[in-house]
Amino acid sequence: MSGEAPYKVSVIRAGRVASSAETTPLRGVDGTPIAEVDTAPPLAASLTVSELRRRHPLGAAPAPDPETLRLAGRLFATATLGGMTPDDYCQAQARAGGIPIKVARHSLEDMAATCANVGERVAAERPAGTAGGVRAGEIRPMWLRRGDILSVIAPSNNPGTHTQWVHALAYGYQLVIRPGTRDPFTPSRLILAALEAGVEPSRLSLLPGGHATGDALVKASDLSLVFGGDAAVKRYGSDRRVILRGPGRSKILHTGEITERVVDSICDSVAYDAGLRCTNASAVFTDGDPAELGEAIARRLGAMVAAPPQSPDAELPVLPVEQARAMRAHLESRLAGAVDLAGARHPEGPLADLGDGSAALRPAVLVCDRADHPGGRVELPFPCVWVLPWSRGNPIEPLRDTLALSVLGDDPGLAALALREPSIRKVVYGGLPTHAAGPTSPHDGYLSQDLMEVRAYGIAAGAQTAERLPAHAGAVTA
Repeated sequence: MSGEAPYKVSVIRAGRVASSAETTPLRGVDGTPIAEVDTAPPLAASLTVSELRRRHPLGAAPAPDPETLRLAGRLFATATLGGMTPDDYCQAQARAGGIPIKVARHSLEDMAATCANVGERVAAERPAGTAGGVRAGEIRPMWLRRGDILSVIAPSNNPGTHTQWVHALAYGYQLVIRPGTRDPFTPSRLILAALEAGVEPSRLSLLPGGHATGDALVKASDLSLVFGGDAAVKRYGSDRRVILRGPGRSKILHTGEITERVVDSICDSVAYDAGLRCTNASAVFTDGDPAELGEAIARRLGAMVAAPPQSPDAELPVLPVEQARAMRAHLESRLAGAVDLAGARHPEGPLADLGDGSAALRPAVLVCDRADHPGGRVELPFPCVWVLPWSRGNPIEPLRDTLALSVLGDDPGLAALALREPSIRKVVYGGLPTHAAGPTSPHDGYLSQDLMEVRAYGIAAGAQTAERLPAHAGAVTA
């Protein structure tokens, strides 16, 4: 494909498509044009938030109900939105982000399921004992928003990250989304689906832009949900109004025999959705021989298919070839004596040059000789896993700072010990992969822990009152 970009991604301000004097071309990983993306400079971001406060107070409409959000998810998965069919969206998402198209198609199902489950999720997150209203003569705990406007500084690595902010709509927030540079399609499509489903327009804005636009939104909003790596943590970590979704550094603890079931679970944890999730395992600790386990993992992952991302056979992420080389060079600089058993299986090298200016990132399985090897903290957006020794003499220290931990073996006491470590955010046991989740299980805690709080509200006996607080008070009453 060459010539003019086939798609346009527009700025959306308070539910209305708006024109922008600034546009940015978005090209696929192979260099071909995909879309023209309207961009919002920092001043436009600040003005949008100011306009929301002035012209669209939250008392104007209640939060969308669960059925409205269920419909939004169904439209996201099935409807033509913004001129893009579901397949158009998946093709554009794959080509722009270099993700296998099966990952994009999976995101259609993920989003529909997330939106269908909003009512159950909100009910699960709501603190026991909180009230939807207060009668005269009562003083009751109320579950209230901590603000009105939430900005979302989104990434480009996986469309599934956008399932997280859907819940903020159910809590009644107005959302201003700054998409990742390579994935404006997912948030744009979700916003258009929500608007068509009947979500009040002022609750949804899309402002593509760079770091300065993101900084302006963080400064202007009440709260911000920021996705990113160590640089984002450093940039925003001291701001108490920022909710960080940083590196996952998900891990596996393996004890006992190396069986096919063990290798199945490890490889699923490492390579699910092409290794692009923060819940993909990036380190495996074992009380066995790391080289033996690493060789078994490398045999399995080495068979993953390298193909252009729009191919139904593709299983690996793809980048422009120079970016792919830079990522592998970064990995090589962090080896510190570790040996890549997966790379050794490909005489042509760790990159699969696709001949169109792009390259697929083949898996890396890096065997280390000590538990404190610095590679255990290295997380990269492709199937890349470090295999390290582990000892019962120091069971928890190597496992700290982990989003998801899978304990493989026959010792439930280890899983219980890990669950008591505050820096390990999720523990699964008995063969479950690190990405396993239930319909109401938290990701990195519940988002409501940061967006909502419990406060007291009392009314004197005999005073005039209503059964429920007004919508502008921020109460979640459904």
